[in-house]
Amino acid sequence: MQFPQYANERQLGSGVLRIAGFIVVMLLLLLMGACSVTKVDTGNVGVLTMFGRVTGDVLSEGIHLINPLKSSNELTVRTQEKKETASVPSSEGLMMTLEASLLFHLDRDRAADVYQRLGGDYVSKIIEPTLRSAIREATSSHGANALYTGEREQVAREIETNLSSQLAARGIAVEKVLLRDIQLPESLKRSIELKQAAEQESLAMQFKLQKEKQEADRKRIEAQGIKDFQTIVAQGITPGLLEWKGIEATEKLATAPNAKVVIVGNQKNGLPLVLGGS
Repeated sequence: MQFPQYANERQLGSGVLRIAGFIVVMLLLLLMGACSVTKVDTGNVGVLTMFGRVTGDVLSEGIHLINPLKSSNELTVRTQEKKETASVPSSEGLMMTLEASLLFHLDRDRAADVYQRLGGDYVSKIIEPTLRSAIREATSSHGANALYTGEREQVAREIETNLSSQLAARGIAVEKVLLRDIQLPESLKRSIELKQAAEQESLAMQFKLQKEKQEADRKRIEAQGIKDFQTIVAQGITPGLLEWKGIEATEKLATAPNAKVVIVGNQKNGLPLVLGGS
């Protein structure tokens, strides 16, 4: 009489096991489905690896379905800034402190290669030492005075050209090199500033002398013009012209309302001429 009850218990246990197995399978499927979904943040790319090996696949920004056995390693492709402060020599052997900034970004098409060869810390492994070397190489061919005054942009271009040629081959694009500051030894800095002040004073004096010379030339030209005018006028004045002008002036004076008697004459022409007013 107990065998049917035993059979029912076995059937019930078997049903429970089947339900539990179904639940486990569903959980595993959900877990695998969740692992196959990955998200890449804005400004990044995801380099896929499988069992530690770079597959060569690179994910762009957004949500992606991937093989659950693969993992995504994010690298930023945004513009980054690397600041560097270095003690560098000039062409004279003087040590200067130079502060520079390198703007760069990772080439998204080379992200898998960079991750495989350099890893995620490629900035410290390759960019920092390359930047220091390029700075020292550029400054060693320029004098301290030139670096402090007019050749900073040229030095920045030389550093940028050097870095571009080295880092481009490694999948890193150089955008710009900026020289923020150059600190010279205090004694040299004072001597350069004194020299610049003397040059400015010399330029100011040259300008003043040039201005005075121009004023003297102007006065000389003005005086020559007056002299030429007087010469021309003197050549045109004759005794006859003067006598005629005198007669015209006498006539006008004689016809004036308040004129009474006007006597005009000299010893040469036998005058006087007497004109009486009414």
